[in-house]
Amino acid sequence: MRARQPDREGYTVRKGVRLHWEVHGQGTPTVFLLPAWSIIHSRHWKFQVADLARHCRVLVMDGRGNGLSDRPLDPAAYAEDEFAADALAVMDDTETADAALVSLSNGARWALLLAAEHPERVISAAFIGPAAPFAPWAPLRSAISAVFDEKFEEYVDWMKFNSHYWLEAHRGFLEFFFGRALPEAHSTKPFEDAVAWGLETTPEVLLATDRGLSMDEVRASELAGRVICPVLVIHGDEDEIVMHPNGAALAELTHGRLLTMEGSGHIPHLRDPVTVNLALRDFALPARPRAERRRGPRRPRRALFVSSPIGLGHARRDVAIARELRHRVPNLEIEWLAQDPVTRVLQTHGETIHPASRDLASESRHIELESGSHRLHVFEAWRRMDEILFSNFMVFLDAVRERDYDLWIGDEAWEVDHYLHENPELKQAAYVWLTDFVGWLPMPTLGKHDIELTADYNAEMIEHIERYPWLRDRAIFIGRPRDVPPGTFGPNLPEIRKWTQRHYQFTDGYILGLDATARVGRDELRRRFGFREGETICIASVGGSGVGSELLGRLMGAFPAVLRRLPGFRMIAVAGPRIDVSTLPQVDGVEVRGFVPDLDQQLAACDVALVQGGLSTTMELTAARRPFIYFPLRDHCEQNFQVRHRLEQYRAGRRMDFDEATQEHLAATIESLVSQPVEYVDVEGGGAARAAKLIAELL
Repeated sequence: MRARQPDREGYTVRKGVRLHWEVHGQGTPTVFLLPAWSIIHSRHWKFQVADLARHCRVLVMDGRGNGLSDRPLDPAAYAEDEFAADALAVMDDTETADAALVSLSNGARWALLLAAEHPERVISAAFIGPAAPFAPWAPLRSAISAVFDEKFEEYVDWMKFNSHYWLEAHRGFLEFFFGRALPEAHSTKPFEDAVAWGLETTPEVLLATDRGLSMDEVRASELAGRVICPVLVIHGDEDEIVMHPNGAALAELTHGRLLTMEGSGHIPHLRDPVTVNLALRDFALPARPRAERRRGPRRPRRALFVSSPIGLGHARRDVAIARELRHRVPNLEIEWLAQDPVTRVLQTHGETIHPASRDLASESRHIELESGSHRLHVFEAWRRMDEILFSNFMVFLDAVRERDYDLWIGDEAWEVDHYLHENPELKQAAYVWLTDFVGWLPMPTLGKHDIELTADYNAEMIEHIERYPWLRDRAIFIGRPRDVPPGTFGPNLPEIRKWTQRHYQFTDGYILGLDATARVGRDELRRRFGFREGETICIASVGGSGVGSELLGRLMGAFPAVLRRLPGFRMIAVAGPRIDVSTLPQVDGVEVRGFVPDLDQQLAACDVALVQGGLSTTMELTAARRPFIYFPLRDHCEQNFQVRHRLEQYRAGRRMDFDEATQEHLAATIESLVSQPVEYVDVEGGGAARAAKLIAELL
């Protein structure tokens, strides 16, 4: 799922070639993200589009040869002048009088042509890793060109930049090329993306694009000397595709600014997008004045709370923490950067939602689209959510730059934590990180690749924390040390529990929302919800996302079989905020409800519950000492390992695989559960108060 869909999209046809374009946002200026070499298409700008489009109008196009544009095979169709003319034609079709250009690699060639020969259409020009040929370019390019069409028995290293190898081993070349373009550690996701984008065209097209380029040093230098608009060159000093001195030469010839990205390769806008986007904004967009500025001694105490939308349990526990925090810090103002379905819980409790929340891309919708038949490879879904998470981080960054906060709190706000550690200089307030699990765990059925990827992500997280131990002023684990499962983060990586104990503080008990049962008692709750004496109340609920619709339908289907065993059995199926009730089966006798704000209290009042494998819901049931069956999603490492481990510590719940959930098996298991006493280990109370105490110390 993309962070933003285009406001307009269409095709420009020029010389019989269809060119796909998109327009995002509105206002001035227009930032035109130009095509690069056709080895990739416009999705390489995925981290720039949504962020920039919140501040201006963004135009992006697929260059001929890849994406949704046509793929001619004549090398003449890929001359630099053709790409420049394509860009002008797209500007005309989209009513773009002028634009701030941004280019990558070979895109520098058409950017130079546009800026030099059509200065009235170009406001400014930013070049990332420019591959227009200047003096520093010549030796490497000459060496490659000399053997480009020679056939070898073996292709090693840069010998793979060879016409025969491209035709024989297209993927092999892409993996080599993008491996060199992304030398930064832990670049598995941008590497996979780039290779996939490369596979959307053919080696024959790549050959045509390479043979079509003709710009030499003389012409490139002459064009650069004619550029009169402001210029910014962004170049990694570890760029092996286009050496850094080439970018420095362009900056000098155009009297532009050079931003050297130390430790970066050829595609820094994919690997270090925060730095690149902020540089592009400062360069191409007018300065944005702050909404307010108040002298430090006169400022109210203010916190920004970012609560993960993946599961409503985060919202309930965060509201509980916020209430305890206000008791300890009177007059503390708390604002929430949150999205559906979290906002529904917050609105129910009268919390203040930050207006920038409307700009957040939907993480819940992405998770729903990633799910299958009671299946969610949550680690891969999270990896593929990188565009959304980055866009949401930039929304967060704008919010905290425009208003003063004493404290930032992130409950599994992965985007905030990751990009702050990647850019620690952006921290300007005390920062608290909350979570109830640490570390990705591989699914045994998914093989070696899953082990390698989870270990790589865990290693990056460990490096972040140990390199910048001061960035998290508090890292709070919601639970006890023994709730962390045994094992290591991966081959040659630390043991998870010991590492977590070194780097986290613990709430000891779980955080259980408003803990209504303790205040009014279960009998009072049953009267409040209209649960009659003699009824066996069963609540079937599958969480705050739309992932569990198939499970909920199956649970509803078991109602007649249970009713035959348990007269007086009453089932309430809770679709939650994101499942369309009309899509569920109609089963006589089953009561179907949508979003239930006080679901945790209704669960505490029921006789038996059927739930997915989320930690918050299962721990609320454990604390309320309610019998329940839980059905972990297939390939969901947290539900299958971390949640299962914690529930085993409390001897709580009955685990059942989705495939085992036949009507008769469910009926027999439910009958067995309601006939037996609950013998769970007691859940420690006061977790919200302990978390609030740890946080309040920062204020």
